[in-house]
Amino acid sequence: MTTEIDTDDAPPVRSQEPADVARRIEAILLIVDEPQSLVALAAAVGAPVPTVRQAVEGLVADYDGETGGPRRGFELREVGGGWRLYVRDEHDDLIAEYVGGQAPSRLSQAALETLAVIAYKQPVTRSQVASIRAVNVDSVVRTLLARGLITELFTDPETGAINYGTTDALLVNLGINSLDELPHISPLLDDGSDGFDAEVLR
Repeated sequence: MTTEIDTDDAPPVRSQEPADVARRIEAILLIVDEPQSLVALAAAVGAPVPTVRQAVEGLVADYDGETGGPRRGFELREVGGGWRLYVRDEHDDLIAEYVGGQAPSRLSQAALETLAVIAYKQPVTRSQVASIRAVNVDSVVRTLLARGLITELFTDPETGAINYGTTDALLVNLGINSLDELPHISPLLDDGSDGFDAEVLR
């Protein structure tokens, strides 16, 4: 008697060629908001850790122009035990000018709610904000970073998670001098379990 094995749920077999692994790692790094450990990247791209380590080292060299190509405007940097793409420091002024020159637009309800959570709970990680709001906040956090309303305060040395906080730009937009002037959360909610009222930041 033979038993058929259902392969529908089996993970796809992916190429282990260094170039293919490197391309998959790039795809992951383009969408993450927090540094990724080699183990996490290996699990994501379906490759052994030594292969991922070699691929990451190759990407670093490639972006730095050490493999014959141009030096990129971004770099792959190790922070808090994980890897993430960053704009190179020499382009900080350019990015600030570009972001500052974008036409202002009204924040969405999701952005307002996420901003309120960060304002009241900072320093707070993206995953903590997502837990409070019970939704994925990756794109919203990127929007708030681009608008200069929040910033990366520090990276947790143990987990590699980035902790976010608000900026002076938020105070200017709200017309207050410090976060101490924000309305107390207790009159707005019975407790913090249901999230925050975005109306306080309109």
